[in-house]
Amino acid sequence: MVNFKFIDYGTDFGTRDMGQKLRQKLLELINSGEKVVLDFTGVNVVSNSFADECIAKLLIEMPLEDLKHCTTFRGLNPLAERSVLVALQRRYKVMNEM
Repeated sequence: MVNFKFIDYGTDFGTRDMGQKLRQKLLELINSGEKVVLDFTGVNVVSNSFADECIAKLLIEMPLEDLKHCTTFRGLNPLAERSVLVALQRRYKVMNEM
């Protein structure tokens, strides 16, 4: 198991640009075959845009079940957790409407 600590990149995540950069780093870890802990400990803000770009767009790369199998979350505050859940729900819905 490998930890991906978001705090190493900041405490407030609000932009799609940062989301895209960190998604690429996450994909490298996920593709290594190890389970990846998405550790948000110490992170204050996660916007819906960032959550969509960084986390939810992983659904473009792999099915939801695979994403669940190879990742887990840690340290999300309630607002950040909501942003991630909303982003995943919206992305999943859009992808299933195609």
